[in-house]
Amino acid sequence: MSVLDPLSHALAAVMAAAHAGLTALGADPASGATWVLCIAAVVAVVRVGLLPLAIYGVRQAHAAARARRDLQALAKRYRGRKDPGSLRAFAQERRRIAAEHHLSRWGVVLILMQLPIWFALYRLVADVATGAPVGAMQAGLVVSLSTATVMGVPLAERGYVVAGWTHVAVVSGLAVTAALISYITQKYLVAPNTVLTDVPEVMTKVHQLMPAISALGLVVAAGAVPVALLIYWVCNSAWTLGQSAIVWRWFPTPGSPAARRR
Repeated sequence: MSVLDPLSHALAAVMAAAHAGLTALGADPASGATWVLCIAAVVAVVRVGLLPLAIYGVRQAHAAARARRDLQALAKRYRGRKDPGSLRAFAQERRRIAAEHHLSRWGVVLILMQLPIWFALYRLVADVATGAPVGAMQAGLVVSLSTATVMGVPLAERGYVVAGWTHVAVVSGLAVTAALISYITQKYLVAPNTVLTDVPEVMTKVHQLMPAISALGLVVAAGAVPVALLIYWVCNSAWTLGQSAIVWRWFPTPGSPAARRR
């Protein structure tokens, strides 16, 4: 039993409920389109549930940006001073600046709380696509999902070249779509909303390369995961694109290129 099981089972219940709801509305229970909508529904429920943490993360990024100048001045003032009195004064002044700008020491911890949910969602989609029951996604539903098809390609299928050009087109199309959305999000929405002032040059270059590296990583990984997981990547990437666009347009980080654009 894994520590992620309670989360995976909760998400499985959402997926099963979405399938039951769509079926009640007249959708074909074995259709690939029905299961694509179920995967999208789970992604939507997770992202809506995580919105408070996403909003908190934006606020903390703004607080950090506003506090940056004061923290840099403080570090310059105490540079080279290692005596206990100076260290205590430095820590006290740093706490004062953090409190003034509402910068929380728990910011990173709260943001990292999202990771178990992402791992659980990834595991759920991967498991049911390969025929493993998870909670409310019992054997009958799992078989239905894994044998459902998109343009003739089973959701449980994996790899770029398995059964002809249709398979290659579907898998490549999903992989490229997820990679392209990820690239656009990071290159044109996340990067311009990031403050890189006084960041080492090597870190700046790494930051500039990240959109391409992430997109390439998705394309490579797509050859080893089920089609159902590719659909999850596309849905999740699309949500991230929309959410990042809202932040970039209306809530840019102070001092970032996006903020200067406004």
